[in-house]
Amino acid sequence: MIDILMVVGGLILLFFGGEGLIRGAVSLARNFGLSKLLVSAVIVGFGTSMPEMTVSVGAALKGASDIAIGNVVGSNIANILLIVGLAAVLYPITIAGNSIKRDVFVMLGASLALCGLATMGMVSFFAGLIMFLALVAYIVWSYCQDKKVCSDVAHHIEEDVEGEPRLSRMTAAGFALGGLVLLIGGAYILVEGAVSIARGFGISEAVIGLTVVAVGTSLPELATAFIAAMRKHSDVVIGNILGSNIFNILSILGVTAIISPIPISSHIAAYDVWIMLGVSAFLSVYLLRGMTIGRISGAAMLVAYTAYTVWLYMNGTPT
Repeated sequence: MIDILMVVGGLILLFFGGEGLIRGAVSLARNFGLSKLLVSAVIVGFGTSMPEMTVSVGAALKGASDIAIGNVVGSNIANILLIVGLAAVLYPITIAGNSIKRDVFVMLGASLALCGLATMGMVSFFAGLIMFLALVAYIVWSYCQDKKVCSDVAHHIEEDVEGEPRLSRMTAAGFALGGLVLLIGGAYILVEGAVSIARGFGISEAVIGLTVVAVGTSLPELATAFIAAMRKHSDVVIGNILGSNIFNILSILGVTAIISPIPISSHIAAYDVWIMLGVSAFLSVYLLRGMTIGRISGAAMLVAYTAYTVWLYMNGTPT
């Protein structure tokens, strides 16, 4: 019971921590006159991925590598099937193909790279360094290529995650710092509880990382996507998910591997990374063709995620 309470408490702290960090960071960026592109590409993208970052680094340092890698892979699957699916059920999503080609291809490239590393069974220090440098190159490339589109997306993000009235600098700094503290504390509690549950019930740490931890760390994306869908901002829904998936692989796994190399379990290498690549390719077809993700497609994605979760727990023996 204590372990379950720790998981629930950790999820709650992650949710409010991610929300506080985003609100504070976006407001600080606006108050100090930083570009909306920077807000969109770096602060919001990195902010919504901070739960994954803190959990993965903490899990790797504790020797729970399956939770570290499972968290990222599971979050990317949940971002697409669960979050985009839910958003599409609330309001059909349509995005012009040309406006997001770059981000779609970077997400697919990052997913393919992770699949390649999975076949080798390890994300090494050098692989992590290359991934992090690739992220820096992606941000610079985005900045040089697409100022207007990112500015428009950032404008919507500001509306969705901050609202009115605008926060003062002191209040915004308090939100950001408090959010970061909650994220770190929530990540620690969540990992402790999840590892204990995994060992106590004989369920693999990989399954716990791919499901409970992954969904928990995706709560900031879920909250942003829900609000954006209700306001009919399809660009925010998709932009947030693409950015988060790219950051999850290149930044989170990159930084975590630099701190501590990450072994990849045989189950994740054989199945889950390829499922992640498959759902990424599925979403990419819709986006590159400018097709509408309607309510029926969204419902099908939610059913697929439910089936995936059930399959994981039915096959959740220790690895």
